[in-house]
Amino acid sequence: MPRLAVPLTESQIRALEPRATRYCVADGNGLVIEIMTTGTKVWRFRYTLNGKRQPLATIGDYRMISLRVARAKAQKYAEIVAQGISPVATARRDRGAESKADVLREAAELYLATALAGKSDEYRRTTRRALDKDVLPAIGGKPINAVTADDIVDICERIKSRGSPKMALHTRNVVKRLYTYLMARRLATHNPADVVPARSIATFDSRTRVLSGDEIGSMLRAIDASSIRRPLKLALHLLVLTMVRKSDLVESRWAEFDLDNALWTIPAARLNTGGDRVVYLPRQAVSMLRELQRAKASRNFVFPSVRGDDRPIAKSTLNQAVKALGLEVEHFVLHDFRRTASTHLHEIAQRDDALDRSSALAAEGVSQADNAAQQRRLLQGWADFVDRQIQAARHAASGGA
Repeated sequence: MPRLAVPLTESQIRALEPRATRYCVADGNGLVIEIMTTGTKVWRFRYTLNGKRQPLATIGDYRMISLRVARAKAQKYAEIVAQGISPVATARRDRGAESKADVLREAAELYLATALAGKSDEYRRTTRRALDKDVLPAIGGKPINAVTADDIVDICERIKSRGSPKMALHTRNVVKRLYTYLMARRLATHNPADVVPARSIATFDSRTRVLSGDEIGSMLRAIDASSIRRPLKLALHLLVLTMVRKSDLVESRWAEFDLDNALWTIPAARLNTGGDRVVYLPRQAVSMLRELQRAKASRNFVFPSVRGDDRPIAKSTLNQAVKALGLEVEHFVLHDFRRTASTHLHEIAQRDDALDRSSALAAEGVSQADNAAQQRRLLQGWADFVDRQIQAARHAASGGA
């Protein structure tokens, strides 16, 4: 029986560094990974036959064989050994197949099993869907380095012909990230998606980008289900509800809030304007702020830096958090939240002139005292609309159950 070992993880394997002499690290069930002095990592199978320890059987190069696949092969060889047969011939045949299996389908499986291990469930799901639905059926059988830019264009054109230009662009981006990963592992010599311009697939005017209700719901549901820090989740949600600039939110101080009266007064000094700005808070925003207040990691800032030096998080923090999630919302930037809210509020408001007086993005000079009640009503209506989109996204993700 192979001796028991603590199972490895992909991150542990990636962290293994070469030494002056080659060495092995056990995963269990006879599976070991050998780290050569050159840095190359090779899967091996350790076994005993007829009471004698045998030379290690080679499974294959770590670059081409994921941990999951290596474990499956080790299990297969263990079953052969249990029959009193050496697995060497089988392993040799498998390696011959592996040497020919430098096709995109195998590479995609390796990418999904390793590079996406730490990503959110939503990110892995949308990536696998793009690969399984459009990419692999078309070019999955081609050698990794035989895939061309024309192949990527053809796939995107087929998707666009279904009336889905955004999905076509998303699929191109999935292939681009896949090949970036393969090039880093020296399995690919070029990135065929790199030379396919995004604008040739789908074009969006960044000054008019507005999220649909479905996109709002899917995005906030994915953010809530992600592993990013809770304060950052709340900050992103508050950006949607309050429609303030990102810098206004991340630099906000507790002294600016009157939660009992659902008011946030942003001082003129922070706005670089001639007067303060009052933001009327819907009940959902008040609830989130009270949660942050209970935690109160800083006496001054609502969103303090984790460094503990009593300063706010960097302005780029929220952008980095969204980027790390890999959300399936193309050509989106955080500023689009404000434009999105303004557009949807026009649909919620009964009269355009009422919106002009009531929107949180109203022009300077309009007296907020004259329309406070209407402003509160509209902002609460917007927050309720956002809640409905999130609930619809959750319902859809659960299969409508």
